[in-house]
Amino acid sequence: MRYWHRIFLGILSVVSLSLAASGWSSGTNVEPNKFERWFSYTNVVIDDIPWSIHIVKLDRSSRGFEFVTTLGRGTNFGMGTVSEQLKALPRELGQPLAAINGDFYDKSEKYEGRPRDLQIYKGEVVSSPAGHTCFWVAPGGSPQMTNVYSRFRVIWPDGKSTPISLNQARADDAAVLYTWAIGNSTRTIGGAELILESTNRTGFHPLRIGNTIATRVREIRANGDCHVEAGTMVLSVGPGLTSTVPVTKPGAILHIVTETVPDLTGVSVAIGGGPALVHGGKPMHWSGFLHMRHPRSAVGWNKDYIYLVEVDGRQSNISLGMTFPELADYLIKLGCSEAANLDGGGSATLWALGSVRNSPSEGDERPSANALVVIRRKSN
Repeated sequence: MRYWHRIFLGILSVVSLSLAASGWSSGTNVEPNKFERWFSYTNVVIDDIPWSIHIVKLDRSSRGFEFVTTLGRGTNFGMGTVSEQLKALPRELGQPLAAINGDFYDKSEKYEGRPRDLQIYKGEVVSSPAGHTCFWVAPGGSPQMTNVYSRFRVIWPDGKSTPISLNQARADDAAVLYTWAIGNSTRTIGGAELILESTNRTGFHPLRIGNTIATRVREIRANGDCHVEAGTMVLSVGPGLTSTVPVTKPGAILHIVTETVPDLTGVSVAIGGGPALVHGGKPMHWSGFLHMRHPRSAVGWNKDYIYLVEVDGRQSNISLGMTFPELADYLIKLGCSEAANLDGGGSATLWALGSVRNSPSEGDERPSANALVVIRRKSN
């Protein structure tokens, strides 16, 4: 194709910003000699489509960076721009260098900004997997992606178990566990809600994938919409399910199990998205609306590098956007052997070195549910 020929002949507009060119949002000076070899930001402009593509490239051999995720409202679910989410990122995590918008999300009034799929934030799971493609970093540092499925469940005192979801809208015939990430209350209607507390004085440890934690039922309330207090969790059982679960009284010990398929035990950062774009160096295949051009966001990698890629769209004078096949093809040309799609459209945002670098399709940054962030690892 003519535009690929132009890319590899170098007849295109490329703007590269080194770390020497900008500080981060706090105004702290960066030290390029420590980073420029493993971090780069590039804007590739292809005039004849047109396309404007924003790329952050990370050298996997470096130990100078790591990934974290953010929450839309900073400390719990909600909606916020990537810039706002970065401002709320706990300072102790490190200096943010780049970020890209994350997962698709619930748009309902009660649970707006709840990620559609798995998210692990600061090592703690805050939303349960729903079977879509997710991106995570394995304990050894290797990026991974595949469809992730939930085996979350509560084990009752008699040994029976019930599947549960985490921090989402509860159906009448389902059970959902609510933690601090949901905000002040469960926002449910009807059913029975069990207020759970820790079985020891130290309180709950973070809810991590692959763990089983013991909880004690402090009290049981009817009618729903229980307050989620600090140091507690709420197990909400829908009215259509209450007659089928074991009778439970205050003081009973329940066990919460957070298993997944595949097993993500030990993973401290994960974010949903999907679908997969590239696997084994080959493009995936899709049908329907995925062949329409829209703004796109993606994360991709090979054995040497990790890429955050955003393609502007819906702007005829700047960039039309890409179809999924075009994006997969571009990622392969870039060098990716694996890649996953993230939320796109008006949400598509790439932030680097202190500011948003792309041109959002709605004119300004649009709030999103979460983000995948590259931070400068703190020195020991």
